[in-house]
Amino acid sequence: MAYLTYFLILTASLAGPLLLSFDKKVAFYKKWKYLFPAMLFPALFFIVWDELKTKAGVWSFNDEYITGFKLSTLPVEELLFFFVVPYCCVFIYECIVCYYPSVKQKSWGKPVLMMMGVLFLLTAILTYGKAYTFYTSLLSALFIAVLLIFQKWFKGFNAAAFFLSYLIVVIPFLIVNGLLTGIPVVLYNDAENLGLRIFSFLPWPMNNIPVEDIFYGMLLILMNVAFFERMRSKEGLPNVH
Repeated sequence: MAYLTYFLILTASLAGPLLLSFDKKVAFYKKWKYLFPAMLFPALFFIVWDELKTKAGVWSFNDEYITGFKLSTLPVEELLFFFVVPYCCVFIYECIVCYYPSVKQKSWGKPVLMMMGVLFLLTAILTYGKAYTFYTSLLSALFIAVLLIFQKWFKGFNAAAFFLSYLIVVIPFLIVNGLLTGIPVVLYNDAENLGLRIFSFLPWPMNNIPVEDIFYGMLLILMNVAFFERMRSKEGLPNVH
């Protein structure tokens, strides 16, 4: 049954958020019409990036823990990852916005977003040649620049709400990532990253997460939240509950 490992990790991750999507307060199922279209561009973007870097040997997949069904070099589970994880994370984001609407009123989000954009750009410059670190930093900086330049187009996006929710989102994200990197389902070429592990002091399986993963995950969720709020704002719906 080892070949079902990646699939079962995704299934277990999705189960809770999917069932709780029918909670009366959040009623997340009513927002599927905004979420599902919003997920398409980020998923396509990450799948293309994933494909290119898999072919380049930046990372790979352990055949022992995947079903073997692939689209080019990518396991079907990896394709599902870019829908399952964003669904779960946007669900958590929406729960926080619904239960704590005051997070939308915080003004510090934009300056923090700008600062992170600068830090990502500097990191990209300093890590040129380390493909995972470089591209994660550069693409994060570029997308943050897009959010800042096209603020009117992304008018529903609130940086403070995103950052506060990501502090919560990152916990389940790292648990899933810990399993994927610790088992390991995903294998990294340390020549293409900094070789630093976030929780190297912890026991298996949480001690094998590359530090880049936390920012790779942040970009994935940032894009999904931004497009989710864009889709919702197109209909003139309030984004504060």
